Amino acid sequence: MNTENRGSFKERVGKKQWMAIVVVLVVGLGAGALILRSAPAKPEAAGHSEEAGHGDGEHHEEGKAHGKQEAKEEGKDHDHSHGEAKGHADNEHHEEGKQEAKKEPAGHEEEEEKIAFTDAQIKAADMTIESAGPARIKSSLQLPGEIKFNEDRTAHVVPRVAGVVDSVSANLGQEVKRGQVLAVISSPALSEQRSELQSAQRRLALARTTYEREKKLWEEKISPEQDYLQAQQLMQEAQIAVANANQKLLALGATPSSSALGRYELRAPFDGMVVEKHISLGESVGEAVNVFTISDLSTVWAEISVAANNLNLVRIGEPVSIRSSALGQTANGKVSYVGSLIGAQTRTATARVTLTNPQRVWRPGLFVNVELVASEVDAPVTVSAEAVQTVEDKPTVFLRVPGGFVPQHVQTGRSDGQRIEVTSGLKPGAAYAASGSFVVKSQQGKSSATHTH
Repeated sequence: MNTENRGSFKERVGKKQWMAIVVVLVVGLGAGALILRSAPAKPEAAGHSEEAGHGDGEHHEEGKAHGKQEAKEEGKDHDHSHGEAKGHADNEHHEEGKQEAKKEPAGHEEEEEKIAFTDAQIKAADMTIESAGPARIKSSLQLPGEIKFNEDRTAHVVPRVAGVVDSVSANLGQEVKRGQVLAVISSPALSEQRSELQSAQRRLALARTTYEREKKLWEEKISPEQDYLQAQQLMQEAQIAVANANQKLLALGATPSSSALGRYELRAPFDGMVVEKHISLGESVGEAVNVFTISDLSTVWAEISVAANNLNLVRIGEPVSIRSSALGQTANGKVSYVGSLIGAQTRTATARVTLTNPQRVWRPGLFVNVELVASEVDAPVTVSAEAVQTVEDKPTVFLRVPGGFVPQHVQTGRSDGQRIEVTSGLKPGAAYAASGSFVVKSQQGKSSATHTH
């Protein structure tokens, strides 16, 4: 082919290529416009249409990629749904496990709190098991008191005459009998009284003899009646003088006759104990000096201080219980006296209980507690006062269960010192540790310490 033909052929080929390119561009732009109008919200489709202009191979590759993408998305959705279902099932299983875990301590709570005790250990600890039941609770009133001498059976011995002490035969704290000689005093005044008695007795003897003689002479008509009457009057006056002298001696507590005119004997007025002594050998004493105090301690007084607001509860004849914490002794008695006056300083009234004291246990000066019954009620559920222990700052009773005890918090009500009312937390008939419950509490403390460690 010559040079001209080659040039024309090249020109024809170039024109055909450009025409094809223009046609492809026009078709592509038209297809793109149609796609954008029909699906404006799907940019993926537009992009896919644009890529279609590049050939069937690229369209096939995009189809494969698109298919993979959809499959992947479906796989994700399936996995997500499966994960949600699996997670939901796991959560439900986890919640059920938690609920079972919560239920499990409740079921084993008694086992965890149980304090192990065998029958042999209970017996060795000298522990008693009782059952909760009804009882009569007495509300009591506690009042302070003091043991004092029974003033009705207490005597202050005084000499009644002045003199010098010759001997003392009674000692402090000695038990004496009525009429027993306590001391001997030599008294000049008593000597004069006895001398006066003896003179009066002699005058009486002379007057009686004169009267009898004058009476005989008058009866025989020898002497006049006037002499007889005069002798009778003198005799009567002598009798009065003797009686007067005797009364003076008796008033002094002295015997009319004695080996020594001035001997004065101090004697016990009744059976009792010498609780005070203020006399010694050779001492000069006066007639009004208290040298001995004798008290019959077979009975004593318990004096009670009663506040004004409690006077309506303390009545004569009311039974009371006397308790001494120092001696660990108790006694029962009745109110024998209630004072009608209230002290200006103490603002209390005095009440008195007479106690029998045959063993001389209640000594004057001893402080006591006096308990009066204020009211009585029937409680449906009560336990022994020894059974209630304090655990975690709450009143607690240890219930008897197989193999040991379980602590049970309770609410308590009234108490009389022997029984305690349980208002809640305990049923009638429940077995519990009564005396010796402190041993269970001690064992509980040891178990808690070991568990903590």
